Amino acid sequence: MNDVAALARIDSFPYRHRLHEVMSTPVLTAGEEVSLTDVIRRMYEARVSSIVGIDAQGRALGILTERDLLRILSTQGAAGLEVPLGQAMSRPVCAVPADAFVYVALGKMTRLGLRHLVVVDRDRRPLGMVTGRALLKVRANDALVIGDSVHEAKGPEDMAAAMAALPRLARSLLAEGVTARGVSSVIALVIRDLTARATELAEISMRQDGWGEAPAVYAMLVLGSGGRGESLLVFDQDNAIVHRGTKADDVWFAELGRRVNDMLHQAGIPLCDGGVMAGEPKWRKSLEEWKDEIHNWVFSLENQTVMYCDIFFDFQPVWGDADLAEELRVWAVEKAAQSAFFMQYLAQHVAKMEVSLTFWGGFVTKNGRLNAKKFGLLPLVSAARFRAIRAHVLETGTDERYGAIKDMELLHEDDWRDFLEIREIVFRVMLDQQLADLAAGIPASASIDPKRLSTQMRERLRWAFKRLRTLKYICGVAG
Repeated sequence: MNDVAALARIDSFPYRHRLHEVMSTPVLTAGEEVSLTDVIRRMYEARVSSIVGIDAQGRALGILTERDLLRILSTQGAAGLEVPLGQAMSRPVCAVPADAFVYVALGKMTRLGLRHLVVVDRDRRPLGMVTGRALLKVRANDALVIGDSVHEAKGPEDMAAAMAALPRLARSLLAEGVTARGVSSVIALVIRDLTARATELAEISMRQDGWGEAPAVYAMLVLGSGGRGESLLVFDQDNAIVHRGTKADDVWFAELGRRVNDMLHQAGIPLCDGGVMAGEPKWRKSLEEWKDEIHNWVFSLENQTVMYCDIFFDFQPVWGDADLAEELRVWAVEKAAQSAFFMQYLAQHVAKMEVSLTFWGGFVTKNGRLNAKKFGLLPLVSAARFRAIRAHVLETGTDERYGAIKDMELLHEDDWRDFLEIREIVFRVMLDQQLADLAAGIPASASIDPKRLSTQMRERLRWAFKRLRTLKYICGVAG
């Protein structure tokens, strides 16, 4: 019975580690024109079982494995080795990005029956190779299906199944010892992947309905916590579009945004109450229009602008032209850093954020609950964003921002460690509360009941809030 229980548990390894940690490098590559005879020699000398065919720009086109060579020899004999690599390799090559979690690769390899999976950068240039042998230490289980099921979803019903699995996955990962921040990264990746798949499906449906191809290069962006990689079990849609088109092209992008928003809503990701969605004109602009908008934000500051910046500056591209998105990011950070008034306003915004403790150290609650997001996470996130913009740091994750600031010797290492500890504590109490509420049939929220915490966890949370009271000034105003 114990063996059965152990098998039913989720192996946390695929959810802790990303592909760049487990891939083999360097990956062997060759141009399409190279003969198979030369390919075999290179594979033998490198002692590898596969080679990736690339184009003139170094992008992965196909793959040839030992099994492919055996098939060619068995069906064509030695004459089959006289053809070039481009004619013999399997294409298109199945590839995954280096920052994807291992579970994504496992699901794809299992579904497609693959023994090799190419790991690529954002331009599809090969960085490494993942093989079945390298992943033998990982147990396959039902939870792994969540990764690949999103990429292969045919519509909102399939996406909804992935969404429904998230609470069970989060509970299992916590039981396996994965940090709450690690769990939040997995949830955020699922949200990004769902948005990417919804955009892909929306493109397909628009072609079928006579809308044609995209009139200009564009990128779909996920904003807010999804962009930072810090989502828990309460979220809505925060997305936007940037494109290189003209005002006349907005009709096409408006339809795309509407379809994406509708599909995600049907899948279980609610529409944003504040209208921060690609289907809304304010969040769907050309690159030049976005530049004008950001210029207005940082030089004509209003209270509403702070909310927009809180969401926008954390974006991540999930579909389309990543270079376009990065061009926008670099421009936005540089422009924001140039505005002394804007930076001062953000610093004051952080300093004014309250910490939910009484003078005597008790928790301030409303109807027995404490808004852990407002009083615990937002001060940390906002301080990191402010300091990152001021230091021209392009990372979007809060941990990555603090790490970059520390590496630039703009944040003391002790303060950096405390920031990470505070974030883990707040993430953990929020995630535990959300799972408990969902199990009890209560909608998940950002609020927690301090009375349900153990004495030890209550003291840790109290320490976190007290420390945050000083740290937000260190990183917000004085840093």
